[in-house]
Amino acid sequence: MRHLLAWTLLAAATTLAAAPASPSTGANCPHLSTTWYGDNRAHLQQVIDERGTCSGPARHPVAVFDWDNTVTKNDVTDATLSWALRHDKLLRPARWKDTSAWLTEAADKALTKACGTGTPEPLRTSTNPRCTDEILDIRENATTASGAPAFAGTWNHRRTVPQYAWVPQLFAGRTPAELASYAREARTEALTAPIGATRTLGTHTVPAYVRYYAQQRDLIRTLQRAGFDVYIVSAGSEPITEVWSRGVGIDADHTIAIRSVLDRRGRITTWNQGCGGVPATRGTAIPYIDGKRCWINQEIYGVQGPAAWQRQPWPRRPALAAGDADTDVTFVGDATGAHLVLNRNKPELMCRAHDDADGHWLINPMFIDPLPRRTDPYPCSTTAYNAPDGSRGPVRREDGSVVPDQPDTI
Repeated sequence: MRHLLAWTLLAAATTLAAAPASPSTGANCPHLSTTWYGDNRAHLQQVIDERGTCSGPARHPVAVFDWDNTVTKNDVTDATLSWALRHDKLLRPARWKDTSAWLTEAADKALTKACGTGTPEPLRTSTNPRCTDEILDIRENATTASGAPAFAGTWNHRRTVPQYAWVPQLFAGRTPAELASYAREARTEALTAPIGATRTLGTHTVPAYVRYYAQQRDLIRTLQRAGFDVYIVSAGSEPITEVWSRGVGIDADHTIAIRSVLDRRGRITTWNQGCGGVPATRGTAIPYIDGKRCWINQEIYGVQGPAAWQRQPWPRRPALAAGDADTDVTFVGDATGAHLVLNRNKPELMCRAHDDADGHWLINPMFIDPLPRRTDPYPCSTTAYNAPDGSRGPVRREDGSVVPDQPDTI
């Protein structure tokens, strides 16, 4: 299994890794070189100094980053989907209903009417804005262009979200190599476009640019020089994320995202690999909220079966974790040294970050085009928590106490 080497080395170092070193032992550690908000750079440097191999040769710490809007500004899977729609790279399914286990009859009818069904020839989305609009509305809003729900049924809302799982499913019939080639074309295009650029796709206005955050690139490289194993865990498509992660020096073995099951000819199917004892399904257990913890535990630390869904002991958790959205709240909260959060006003994550229960939460505004300060407090005591059944509830600390509503101060 991928990443078992990291766990083998970590297990050997458990005794020494179980307690942080004193800050003075990190005198020879590499240092961050970019500007951060407030004292964040100093706190991050402290984690590097205390946990890195430069503080002790037996250490083998792990750092994990979400990708979209954490390492980059804007979503690279969406950028690839945009490029594919403009270049007719999606294949028409025999039945749209087969693309997702939760697709509604209303969505199936809307997609069939706008895009057709039949033989798997390329959809002419570059010249069919109605088809493009239906696909984008379902991806962005989980509704059809007319506003009807696109997904229905039962799923664990802390393990998956159908419209995230649906994007890799749209590329069924293509190979991972083909999808990676689309991602490379989209990457070149998005990095060339000016910051702030948009484009019209169907009748939608979507971002036309993506940028690597210089601060995150510097942090990742500094962590690597200090002996950290740095991983990406994303709810995007893995072949796409791998193309982009190479730009910050992270290889495919350290990139975890939605993994499509391939058919006998090596083509992407509408099925995804599972985690934590969940078999291959059409999207039941993707790297999403608690699913990110599962994939980290399984692929980095070698935890098998249902135990992968549970928080692990201190030595089997990342020293540093970074994210920007509620989908990241569980694994970012599992970190033992620093929980780095880019503020995109996502309630559950920001409630945890502002509550700062263990004193290790670091909040940073987005490095490009940061959001204005939220005027009303986050509803931590009432509706900020995303429950497995899709309902909303209060955010609770480990002792069961409710986190009070938190103002947006950063």
